[in-house]
Amino acid sequence: MSQNYLIVTGGSRGIGLETAKLFSQNNYKAFNLSRKPCPADSVTSIAVNLAQPDFAEDIKTQLIPQIKDADKVILVHNAAQLKKDTVENIEADSLRQVMEIGVVAPTILNRLLLPYMPPKSSIIYVGSTLSEKAVAGAFSYVVSKHTTIGLMRATCQDLMDSQIYTACVCPGFTDTPMLRDHLNNDEEIIEQIKGMNAQNRLIHPAEIAETIYFAATNPVMNGAILHANMGQKER
Repeated sequence: MSQNYLIVTGGSRGIGLETAKLFSQNNYKAFNLSRKPCPADSVTSIAVNLAQPDFAEDIKTQLIPQIKDADKVILVHNAAQLKKDTVENIEADSLRQVMEIGVVAPTILNRLLLPYMPPKSSIIYVGSTLSEKAVAGAFSYVVSKHTTIGLMRATCQDLMDSQIYTACVCPGFTDTPMLRDHLNNDEEIIEQIKGMNAQNRLIHPAEIAETIYFAATNPVMNGAILHANMGQKER
């Protein structure tokens, strides 16, 4: 029987949770890397703080021994922080924390796990609509998500001869706790956001999970940026 593994960061809620559940339903043993445990019984959680560089030690001792027999490993870089900040008030330490989670941690994980990723494995980055544009008041998030596309493109080029594939899924406005927290659960603003795509609704995290699964299991998507936003209206 094939030994297929999913490793997802930030799998305790939102897109990460739905991704872990979906892969579990498709015969992957799923691991969640985050501070909080994943509520799905089928998912194994390893408590790590991706903002701290020493999280790598926990990966070496708790995760790697469990995937050494892998036939396929899917690594999904999903964890992120969305803060309310601007170019005028951003603090260096705050920016460093966001970049540690969104840029440095994925790079560390890639280096640690690539030796255990057989051909036909994949690395999927979760970007955002804000990977290619910007809004006011989310400076560090925008910077981080723009960098995510660069990470994917560099990964694609460096792994070109490895048969390990990569892609970046860029969700539109998705109904996650992170988005609702950022909007202070203001239903008036949420309703306005719903009107910014062709279906006049927020995207469900499970829809993004399905897009991630497609990208991760179809090598033809290597190097692709997938805009999963239901045709977001330009303003």
